[in-house]
Amino acid sequence: MDIVLASSNEGKLRELSALLRDLSLAVSPQSKFGVDDAVESGVTFVENALIKARHACIATGLPAIADDSGISVPALNGNPGVRSARYAGEGATDTENTALLLNRMASLPTPERDACFICVMVYLRNATDPLPLITTGVWRGRVLEAPSGEGGFGYDPVFFVPEFECSAADLDRPAKNKVSHRGQAVRALIGALKQEFATSS
Repeated sequence: MDIVLASSNEGKLRELSALLRDLSLAVSPQSKFGVDDAVESGVTFVENALIKARHACIATGLPAIADDSGISVPALNGNPGVRSARYAGEGATDTENTALLLNRMASLPTPERDACFICVMVYLRNATDPLPLITTGVWRGRVLEAPSGEGGFGYDPVFFVPEFECSAADLDRPAKNKVSHRGQAVRALIGALKQEFATSS
């Protein structure tokens, strides 16, 4: 079965492709089919993931997997949240988004720098699927005062992972995928898909 991965984010594509290798399916990025990014007009991660998956389904006629994810800081009323990728404005770079987050948290002491990464994964069988598969993952940590590490992408350099005592950008890919929000959500989705395919076979 061919499935389209509804993302153009290179960092996400690398992580998702590695995580989805457990599925015996042909999962291809939407760029292979000439599909542009959807307009993320939702106010929740679930809404945006559904919007992206449905957009890919309509454009390709194939089932689609999409995720929406971001970092949430309670001290900033949950922001950046669904606007994580464009926190500093449309087309902002990871560096610009991270710099703005650090600037807005500059006066906060360590106890108030708690944060979590959130990921929602969606599988749509078709564009009008009334019962999509939806899974979530939450990765808790805190925001550092300055970037650390060379790996990862997005806010990884400023996200401190307590169990490893380093930033997410300091983790190698296998370690990060084992504990991250995206890793959690993908593993749950893979389990749901395996059950669905076993039932339908």
